[in-house]
Formats: sequence, C-alpha cells, structure tokens
Amino acid sequence: MKKSDLSRRDFLRKSALGIAGLTILPNWILAGKGIPPSDRVVVGFIGLGQQGVHDFWSFSQCPGVQVVAGCDVDSIKTLRFKKRVESWQASKNMPVRCDSYESYEEMLNRKDIDAVSIATPDHWHALNSIHACMAGKDVYCQKPLAYTITEGLAIQEAVRTNRRVLQVGSQQRSGKEFVAAIKMVQSGTIGHIEKIYAKVGEPPRPFDLPAEQVPNNLNFNLWLGPLSDPKVHYNSKLCPQISLDPEQNENFWAEWRWFRETGNGYTGDWGAHMFDIAQAAIGMDGSGPVEYIPKGYLGTEYTTMKYANGIVMTEQPYRDGENGQGIQFIGDKGWIKVARGYIEASDPNTLKDIQNKEVKAGEYEVSSPHMQNFIDCVRSRRKPRASVEIGCSTNTLCCLANIATELGRPVKWDPATLTFNNDAEAENNHLYWYEYRKPYTLPYFRK
Repeated sequence: MKKSDLSRRDFLRKSALGIAGLTILPNWILAGKGIPPSDRVVVGFIGLGQQGVHDFWSFSQCPGVQVVAGCDVDSIKTLRFKKRVESWQASKNMPVRCDSYESYEEMLNRKDIDAVSIATPDHWHALNSIHACMAGKDVYCQKPLAYTITEGLAIQEAVRTNRRVLQVGSQQRSGKEFVAAIKMVQSGTIGHIEKIYAKVGEPPRPFDLPAEQVPNNLNFNLWLGPLSDPKVHYNSKLCPQISLDPEQNENFWAEWRWFRETGNGYTGDWGAHMFDIAQAAIGMDGSGPVEYIPKGYLGTEYTTMKYANGIVMTEQPYRDGENGQGIQFIGDKGWIKVARGYIEASDPNTLKDIQNKEVKAGEYEVSSPHMQNFIDCVRSRRKPRASVEIGCSTNTLCCLANIATELGRPVKWDPATLTFNNDAEAENNHLYWYEYRKPYTLPYFRK
C-alpha cells in the first residue's frame, strides 16, 4: 500500500498530541449529558464521500463520541471532512483537530482511536474491516458487509478472533416500522408465513463506462485496491467529484455499485436492507435460502429464493402500483406491508399503536439510533442490532442471488455448511471469491 510522506517521528508526535487533546477535559458534555472520560468513544472515518459525511453527522449526535481523523483516497473529500468535523468540534467546545490520511493503515496505528466508521466502496470493506479488527478497533461498516461471500466470512472470522464489535449499516434494523413488522411476524399476528415479496431492484450490469483522465486529487490506483478485473478504469461516475471553492457536493450516488466488476447492483445495495429485514422476521439471521432461481429461468417471472422450511421469497413489488423498495409478508391469516415510513396490515387493528410518517430524502442515511446502538455496544461489549453474523448471512444471500442470475440457472446452497452442492461453476464465480490484485491478500481467507 502507498504510504503518505509523513515521517514516523511526525506521525508519533501528532498521535501523541491527539491523545493529549482528548484528555485535557474532565468530562464530555454533549446533548446535555455529562460523559466521563472513560466512556468517550474516539472514532476515525475511512471513506469520506457522501455516505461517509452522512455517517459523521449521525455519530456526531451520539453523546460521548469524539471524531479525530478521516481517511480517503480523494484529497478534496478529506479536506471537506476535516473542515466539517472541526467546525462541529468548535461548536461543542471540543479540542479542534481532525487529522487527515490517505492510507487507512496509518490511521489504524493510532492508539487513541477506539472505533472506525467505514463507508468505502464494497470491494474495500473486507480489508478495511479486518485490518481494523486486527488493530484492536471496533467497526461500523456500511452495508453490504462485503463484495463477495468469502470476504464476508473472513470479516466474520476476524471479528470473532479479535473479539471486536461490528455493526453493519443496515439501519432499517433500528427503524420503528421495520422493528414493528418483525415483531408482528414473529408473534404470529398473520399466522404461518408462506410467501415474502421483497422489492429491491435490478442486479448489476457489465461495466460499460468510458475511460476518463484521473484528476490530480484522486489516487485511483489506491481506490482500485484489490480489484483485479482489467476492464475497470477511471470514470467520474465511479468517484463523484466535488469542489470546496465554490462548494459543490455530490449530486448522485457513486455508480460503482451498479456494475458486476465493482458492485452487486440493487441486489446488494437494497437487498442489504429489504432481504435483511425478511431474514430477521422469519428467524433466518445467520442462515438463508437453500435454492436461488433467477428471473427468466424456464419462465420464472421473478428472482425466487426458497428456504428449507418452505417459505418462498421473490424479488417483486410489495404492493400494487408501487415500484419502490419494500416488503410484504404473506401468512395464512393475513399480510403485512412495510417500507421506509410506511406500514400496513390486512387487519388495521393490529397497527393501532403504530403511525406512518413521511420519510424525507436522506433521512435513513442519517440514522443516529443505529449509530447509538453501536456506541452503546462498544461500551458494553454486547452484540449490536446488525451484528457481523447478521451482515454476513444477508451478504451471502445477495451474492448468491446474483450468482444465479449470472449463471442463468438455479443455484443450491447449504447455509449450515456454507457450501454449494457440487457446483464448481458457482464456486468459481467472482462473487464467491476472486484472486486479489497483488500485493493485496485477504486475511482469514478460507475458500
């Protein structure tokens, strides 16, 4: 990995100053609450694009959190983050300082950082998370947990081996309407679940963006990291450019997520939300479907996932006339429909204590309750709402759905043994595993 020009002596000196700056106050006052120094959680951020900035604002609302560093391969985004963090620190009478890094390994060397928030592209999640665990940091990692199945399993092993706390950014786990729907399904309100309609969106398409000149503020070689597909080259849609003078922030989500070579499409992007809630409701956290049938196979209208207990989940609209993301649970005694800011049931009386509310654009990207749960678990060492095991099984489900789509045929999977049923073609698919570009290697890797 390319390191910055910061000397070891300067790095240690700055790190020591960072520690001193955090220990000069007798307590931490945030949101009207006194936080003793021993309960402060010091956070560094890896990935400072649009989602990283959203995550900072969420963490900034959690009492006792101090943000001391940010890391990105885009120097302008790093500077934007530094300015925003230091402005927030000044407004709260905190020590004003946020250090900047291009290499996340340098940031992980800091002894004063307790946890990291990761909002890098999916193909970086595994190395960022695993190295953070190995450095003794707890991890808040944006969803989906990883780009491939084996990466998700490696992260899970790293968390367990190093006894770390990891929360996946599947923030619907902290959303009131989704929590209510899960409880209703599990309490038998609509009887035995037979079918689930989960609308997430289309799978990824082949990479087709034209090559463009790499801007001076971006280390695109470092952005690529372990990706080894030679077809991937720089295009501004992969890494949305911003400016600070005048200020121009991202006006679209980075499009690496929509291509097979760099992401998992809507299947992974929204599947990590909607499929994740479905898994929770039917008690399949840590497990998953045993068969995946792609859309179009022998006339199959929707991508279909079958569980060993007979439940069938299809990727299709959750209510008539609605093409947005959401879920419908169908039982033998009724149904429940749920989406962001919306919940409905076949029997309205079951929802008398639940109110629908309009969800404003970006509201779910700024999700302080989910971050607060993570911070609480960093302190208590308990499992968070979206633990690594939950994120790993949901990520596996999303990858398997895309593998079946790419192969154009059904794929069978044993969630107990984490193996295919003698399917070498599926096992060799790049979403199960791929060989990292040198010199990158995946710790805890077991194919």
